Amino acid sequence: MIIVQVKEGENIERALKKFKRKFEKTGIVKELRARQAFEKPSVTNRKKMIKAVYVQKLRRAEEE
Repeated sequence: MIIVQVKEGENIERALKKFKRKFEKTGIVKELRARQAFEKPSVTNRKKMIKAVYVQKLRRAEEE
């Protein structure tokens, strides 16, 4: 359960923003989307590999 401390006189929009930020950090939405459709382990591994190559290229370009 997500608990957001609200100070007295604090704006409701600010409290909502805090809640949304905490909710994003938990990763619940990402997990729900991943569970909607089954993905084969080989496809998952391929996506991870592609992402790793992409990140490596970015880091290499940043060094140069």
